[in-house]
Amino acid sequence: MSFKSLKIGKYTIEKPIVQGGMGVGISWDQLAGNVSKEGGLGVISAVGTGYYKNKKFASKLVADRPLDTLGFYSREALFEIIKNAREICGSKPLAANILYAINDYERVVKDACEAGIDIIITGAGLPTNMPEFTEGYPDVALVPIVSSAKALKLICKRWQKRYNRVPDAVILEGPKSGGHQGFTYEQCLMEENQLENLIAPVVEEASLWGNIPVIAAGGVWDKSDIEQMMALGASGVQMGTRFIGTYECDAHENLKQVLINAKKEDIVLMSSPVGYPAQGVRTNLTKLVEKREGPAIKCISNCVAPCNRGEEAKEVGYCIADRLSDAYEGNLETGLFFSGTNGYKLDKIISVKELMDKLVNGE
Repeated sequence: MSFKSLKIGKYTIEKPIVQGGMGVGISWDQLAGNVSKEGGLGVISAVGTGYYKNKKFASKLVADRPLDTLGFYSREALFEIIKNAREICGSKPLAANILYAINDYERVVKDACEAGIDIIITGAGLPTNMPEFTEGYPDVALVPIVSSAKALKLICKRWQKRYNRVPDAVILEGPKSGGHQGFTYEQCLMEENQLENLIAPVVEEASLWGNIPVIAAGGVWDKSDIEQMMALGASGVQMGTRFIGTYECDAHENLKQVLINAKKEDIVLMSSPVGYPAQGVRTNLTKLVEKREGPAIKCISNCVAPCNRGEEAKEVGYCIADRLSDAYEGNLETGLFFSGTNGYKLDKIISVKELMDKLVNGE
């Protein structure tokens, strides 16, 4: 089976594979630029850009961490990351993933548009006012992430009424994805919420709004998984964790090794200051947090609104900005390492070119 290209707004993605946006620092210029270069859709994570190039672009540091939202979501760093990714992929489509739950969402979306991004992907909340922030950039395609047909319907109704537009594509994320889930713990385990059972109702809803392309995400690992999703009605897939196992992935070598060394039972759902469970690898940090012996919580970066300036972090026992950035810097003692449920299948590092070839042509 040869895959059809994926259309998102005015952009054509030659191979219908979207690389998941992974922060802090897992998918920046090198990974995203190379995925787009090889015909997929490279996605830059806008999370924690203040850490880029050894915090060179963070306006102010406290305890060697970017201060507040202006530092953590550095505009200058985002511009630099997009520019460097462009140098790799040329005029091929390039996307940014900007979480709805972040503080300064509006500013970061506008920064990405100004920096010349083609597509903006937003999850972690229902982005009912997303089009408001891209006014003046009619070519920027908008792609929300949902976990149900109900969520898609709500977004479409709101966008249609307020902005006279609908999403250019939608990413449907099931509970096998890495990082934050759109479900509670209990819902993550329910049969009806598994990706293969969510596709049909979401594709049906999408068809009512002009056949919005549906991109399936969460647990997609190889060519046969992609074929299965396409057979169920998806127009493309999004894959995050598998791309960590590439030379070009911007993550620290230690982070890659954590996944390569992980066993199936090491990948678990854990509580997060964002209010939803997150999926990652059980490590030294998770053991410390369980014993309430995790690192001190200072809320230097003020990263996400649901955390309420560190209040939720204190509830769950860790600061998500600090711990994800520790993972980015390769700190095995206090890093938080997100992974999809299939992360244990990573066994070696290969090039993005080789991975894209395997996904399209089989192993």
